[in-house]
Amino acid sequence: MKFLFETVRQLSSDHREPDAGSAMAGAERLRRGALGVLLAAAMAVAVPAGAACLDKAPLRGVNLAGAEFNGGKIPGTVFKDFMYPSASDISYFANLGANMLRLPFRWERLQPVAGGPLDPTQLRFIAKVVETAKSRGMCVLLDAHNYGAYNNIPLGRPGATTEDFADFWVRMSVAFPDVDTVALGLMNEPVLTSLRQWGETSKATLAKLRENDAKHLVVIAGGTYSGAHDWATPRDGVSNATTFASVKDPLARTLIEVHQYVDSNYSGTKADCISPAKLTDILEKVRVWAVANKQSLFMGEFGVADTPECRPTLQAALTSMRNAPWAGWTYWSAGAWWGKNYIFSVQPVVGVTRNSLSLLQVEWQK
Repeated sequence: MKFLFETVRQLSSDHREPDAGSAMAGAERLRRGALGVLLAAAMAVAVPAGAACLDKAPLRGVNLAGAEFNGGKIPGTVFKDFMYPSASDISYFANLGANMLRLPFRWERLQPVAGGPLDPTQLRFIAKVVETAKSRGMCVLLDAHNYGAYNNIPLGRPGATTEDFADFWVRMSVAFPDVDTVALGLMNEPVLTSLRQWGETSKATLAKLRENDAKHLVVIAGGTYSGAHDWATPRDGVSNATTFASVKDPLARTLIEVHQYVDSNYSGTKADCISPAKLTDILEKVRVWAVANKQSLFMGEFGVADTPECRPTLQAALTSMRNAPWAGWTYWSAGAWWGKNYIFSVQPVVGVTRNSLSLLQVEWQK
C-alpha cells in the first residue's frame, strides 16, 4: 500500500502490523505454548492424510498474520517479536468454511544467509501450521512478506540476487513437498524493487521451480503494491498488465496475485471506502485483462472497515470474485496479535462483533 518508504525500509514487515508493545498482551500465553508446539512439530515428519485442498475451486480464506511482524528485529524471538497462528485460530476459520490460509513470514527468518540452508526451527513451526491446516481440510499459501528485498537489499542486487531468491523457493518446495496442500506465494507487494526487475525475477524463479520438478501451485504478485486499481499504470515503461501478461507455466499451476484496499487512496490505512460501483469497475478491468491474456487471478489481500457504510463495498468485492478467472482470495486480516481495534481484523475477540465476518462466511460456505 502507499505508505512512507522509510517506514517500509525500517520495518520490512506489513505496514498494518502492530508494534511490539501492543502485541505483548497475548504474547505470554502464546509463549507458554511454544515449547509444546515446537516438540510436536519436530515429531511431525509427514502430515496426516486428508483432503487435497488445492483441488477445490475456488480457494477462499484469510490471512493469518504474525510470522512477519517486527521485521526490524531479525531474527527476533518467536512469540515475543513474532508469532505463528495457533491450532485454535486455524480451526476457528476452518469451522466457518474457509479452505485457505495465507501465512505471511519473513524470508530472513527462514533463510538466515542468502543461498544457505533453511532454519530448522522456523521450518518446524510452519510444518505445524501446515499439518493443522491439512487436518482441517485447508491449504496454506506460504507468503514471503518482504516487499521485494532481503535484509533491505532490493532483489536483483548482490546479496539478494535472482539466483538467491530462486534458491530459497526451491529449498522451500523441497521442505514442503505436499503439492495438494501447500502453495508458494513468491513475494508480497515487491515495492522495494523495480517492476521490471520483479518481473524478471519472478518468471526466472517459476522456471527454476519447474526445472527442479516442483509441482506446487505458484502465486506471483504484481509489482509495487500489486494494486488492481493501477494494474495498467506504466512505471518506467512497463506496467503490471504488460509484465505479467506473458507468464507461462508448463504445468498451468500459476496464479497472478493482486491486492485491493478500498479506502479513498487505496492505502489500506483508513476507515473510509469507495463506492461498490467503483470497486466493481476496478475488479472488472483486471478480470478482462486476465481473460484476454489467459491468466488466473488470486486476491491475496483486501480489507474493508467493518462499518455499515463499507459493508456494501465488501459485498461488491466478494460478488465480483465469484467466478473465473478468479481462483480465490484471502481476506486481510486475522491473527492473535491484532487486538480489538484494528479496522480490518476479523480475528475473534471476546465482546467484539465482526459484522464483516458474516459476509465472508457466506462465501466460504458456498
